[in-house]
Amino acid sequence: MRKFEDVIKSPRLNIESMDPERRALTALLSHPGYKTREVVIAAGWNEVVKNDIKLEHVSVSLNRRCPTWDEMCMIKDIFWDEEELVAQFHRPKSQYTPFFPYCLHLWRKVGWEEPEMDWLEEA
Repeated sequence: MRKFEDVIKSPRLNIESMDPERRALTALLSHPGYKTREVVIAAGWNEVVKNDIKLEHVSVSLNRRCPTWDEMCMIKDIFWDEEELVAQFHRPKSQYTPFFPYCLHLWRKVGWEEPEMDWLEEA
């Protein structure tokens, strides 16, 4: 994940709130094709630890629809380097959260440089 100090300088972010001590922010995507307040981003640099696995996390939400692939790619490029592997998982429907129906998440496992992805190779 890019350094907190570098991300907050991005011209593509209008930062709404920021907590430098916790290294967390809430921002709006700044892009000529979007209305103000259309794409909301929440990010934290304090690694999330689940089952002893350290994860980096950014959530992206809109009021009336899910983010598009292009929007998620734009946001991935703001927060991570081009060559970092970042994933978007689709949980089982039984685990969906009804509170934020139009929110998607980007995750990166810390130290995930060369995962076993031979199953993903194109035929």
